Amino acid sequence: MFILLGMPVVQIVIFGFALTNEVKNSKIAILDNSKDAATSSLTAQLDASQYFDLEKNLLTYSQVEEEFKKGKIKLAIVFPQHFQEDLQHFNKAQVQLIADAADPNTANQLTNYATAIIMDYQNRITNDRKLPYTISTEMKMLYNPQLKGAFNFVPGVMAMVLLLVCTMMTAITIVKEKELGTMEVILVSPMRPQLVVLAKAVPYLLLSTINIASILLLSVFVLEVPINGSLFLLVFESILFILVSLSLGLLISSRAESQQTAMFISLIGMFLPTIMLSGFMFPVENMPLPLRIVSNIVPAKWYYSIVKSVMIKGLGLSGVFKETLILSGMVIFFLTMAIKRFKIRLA
Repeated sequence: MFILLGMPVVQIVIFGFALTNEVKNSKIAILDNSKDAATSSLTAQLDASQYFDLEKNLLTYSQVEEEFKKGKIKLAIVFPQHFQEDLQHFNKAQVQLIADAADPNTANQLTNYATAIIMDYQNRITNDRKLPYTISTEMKMLYNPQLKGAFNFVPGVMAMVLLLVCTMMTAITIVKEKELGTMEVILVSPMRPQLVVLAKAVPYLLLSTINIASILLLSVFVLEVPINGSLFLLVFESILFILVSLSLGLLISSRAESQQTAMFISLIGMFLPTIMLSGFMFPVENMPLPLRIVSNIVPAKWYYSIVKSVMIKGLGLSGVFKETLILSGMVIFFLTMAIKRFKIRLA
């Protein structure tokens, strides 16, 4: 009854209030080479917008890509030298907008919002002049200049496929033994519980490794998504995420009483959070604070960030060290809990 009556209410509240494709509160950086009244006014107007939060004022152009690689900003705005002088003497000036196009939809929205704010400023200072001021915007899309959607959904699909294969299928393995009546034979054998739990994970580890290879081959040769970083690091991080998913599936399997229960818990408990809270479909920074906090315990959020950083941006281990550490901690926690909660007696 809770599922039948409560699920529609929960979903309409979450999708209507918390989850939105609209981009808000995006972190931006500004490189102001002019530092005059015009650029200061434009900076204040951008920062005052609901769409942007000024994260950092940059000093040199080389800092722009560094900030993108750190993952702290989604858009950088570069004002050239003599911005106000160009407006006053030549009636025109230029602004460069640099966006992180690893997520092309977000990049498009952010550049459109910034352009609209700049055009609004241009219209306000024109004051019906015979020769109106013209501020042109130059777009630069980092990591994905052609704005291919595959650059965004390939990391998301990798997270979903590995999570489904590992968590859902592993979640029913131990429960299936209980329902078939073969668990009694396993429990009276000399095998220790730790070996029983780990043995259930090995087949899906091998299967998921094959899935990684097939997804990467299709991504590179069919979808033309390059692997800009280390292939070895990408495979290592994928195996680490597989271990997280396997450990979580084993934990669910060790506690559930039926295959139906195990599958339901893994589907509702992991698949939906992966879709909604990983940042794949909906920007996490737009969500209310409680959902942003909950998203930190979703393993797919960290793996999705790792794949984008390594595969699309070409970062090394130092660029994804925090995410790697978090996934490693999840493996230890879930596997320890699964072994501890494994019942050595059925009665």
